[in-house]
Amino acid sequence: MSTDLITEHLDLWTSAITYNNGKGKGRGKNGESELTGIQKLRELILELAVRGKLVPQDPEDEPASKLLERIEVEKARLYKEGKIKKPKKLPEVTEEEKPFELPPGWKWVRLGNIGQIVGGGTPKSGEPSFWSEDGVKWLTPADLYGFDEKYIFSGRRDISWEGLERSSATLMPKGSVLFSSRAPIGYVAIAGGPLSTNQGFKSCVPYVEGMSEYLFYFLKRSGQLIHEAASGTTFKEISGSKMAQVLVALPPQNEQSRIVEKVDELMALCDRLEQQTSDQISAHETLVDTLLDTLTRSQDAAELAGNWARLAEHFDTLFTTEHSIDRLEQTILQLAVMGRLVPQDPNEEPASVLLERIEGEKERLVAEGRIKPPKKLSGNQVEEPSFQLPDGWVWVTLTQLGVFSGGKTPRKSNGDYWNGKIPWVTPKDMGSEDIFDSVDHVTDKAIQDGLDLHEAGGLLFVVRSGILRRSFPVAITQTQCAVNQDLKAVSFFDDKVNKYVRLMLKGYEKYIVANLTKTGTTVESLKVDEFVSQKFPLPPFEEQNRIIKKVDELMALCEHLKAHLIEANKVQTELAESIVNKAVA
Repeated sequence: MSTDLITEHLDLWTSAITYNNGKGKGRGKNGESELTGIQKLRELILELAVRGKLVPQDPEDEPASKLLERIEVEKARLYKEGKIKKPKKLPEVTEEEKPFELPPGWKWVRLGNIGQIVGGGTPKSGEPSFWSEDGVKWLTPADLYGFDEKYIFSGRRDISWEGLERSSATLMPKGSVLFSSRAPIGYVAIAGGPLSTNQGFKSCVPYVEGMSEYLFYFLKRSGQLIHEAASGTTFKEISGSKMAQVLVALPPQNEQSRIVEKVDELMALCDRLEQQTSDQISAHETLVDTLLDTLTRSQDAAELAGNWARLAEHFDTLFTTEHSIDRLEQTILQLAVMGRLVPQDPNEEPASVLLERIEGEKERLVAEGRIKPPKKLSGNQVEEPSFQLPDGWVWVTLTQLGVFSGGKTPRKSNGDYWNGKIPWVTPKDMGSEDIFDSVDHVTDKAIQDGLDLHEAGGLLFVVRSGILRRSFPVAITQTQCAVNQDLKAVSFFDDKVNKYVRLMLKGYEKYIVANLTKTGTTVESLKVDEFVSQKFPLPPFEEQNRIIKKVDELMALCEHLKAHLIEANKVQTELAESIVNKAVA
């Protein structure tokens, strides 16, 4: 049976893990890991179930054709007793429509032929008498968000009997199969008792008992296909008429029960695998974090070298996920800015002398009128980060190293400002560490009319963006450019320090994102005066170059680890696809 292919390859399903945005840990959303292999396994189980490949057929079972005859009799009775409206005649299932061949005893039918398709409604929200603390159970699609059980008994709100009667909501019996038809399409549950829904559902009330759980699993499997048949502009929605025409692969009723029992069993197995895998991921990430912390606690480069050597012995078992490699990269940058990555040389010119030269260059530029005297900052001084600098290093603010300037957006309606040759950089262009060009360009006229032009070698960073809560984009511009109002630029008094400052700010990314004040919600803004008052560590110039060289070397190692991981995942994916194809063939 195809189930053997499932159980024989459990290691394949549990090893496929995807990290959203390449960051985060845990399971779920917003940068967290997803157990994609187990999700694919769940999808495969449902696909095998509806194709008749999950349990053996029994020639003694009453065929689905007999079940359909009973459904027709029951449908006629319900209509005669006035319990349902006269069912609409649905188109016959054509050979061209049938997506795959069914086992003996099965039948292709339309959903509306085996159950009543029921919509919903919402009473007027401003009428208190339509709502109740303990009345008619009433659901919206939001009540099924994150709901992973089979049966649901109530939602967040109840409506009153008057609200039910005065709206298009319908009271459906226990066993009704609920299917969200918009915002989003595809949530499925079974009514654990009598309940109603809002208009975001097209539910199926089976005409005979004993079919709800099979239809539940069939609709879970078919959610994406139904979504593709939906229509709409602002949001997609499946109509009642289209829902009624959904094709259902209908097994004999006894086989439906065996299928449901087997799917329940295999889904429980998936739950256990998911928990075990999550526990393993958590344990692995805790181990990685603990071992990397030993590196950041190293007192100097010599101690770091010993700790690194012990860590390197286990690279092949430690750095096997995107999360662990990302954590390694973060640790490398942190060690770099703490002065732990390369040894200090007491014979080198200290950073204080470099800073004096930079100060002299600033005074010369002011005296020559090439730059304005730096403004005194109004922001509060920010405390230095709590670690001791190595000998020869000094704390500096970015205002000691260069001049800050901003940007703006020239009037969009003025065609003389746009489609020129000067790059105009916005946050969407800040995807790499070096800026050579941008999506949009401005003209010399825009510069003449007040848009700042920044020279090559300057540093750009984002101060207003929807991504500031999780990252701090920073880049060196390799060409003259202008920027919009969401960016600031630093023109260095000595641009030989620009590569180290870029590295330093990336090393401080987590600190900047977590600790510096930001305003706004959807789009956050960094308080620039506070940021430029922030103290950062500056090493001697020669040590800066050694740090950059070492970071480049170690980042290349991380890229190699990632490339190996991508290749391994590719092989796993191809193997999984092969197993899936073999299972459903």
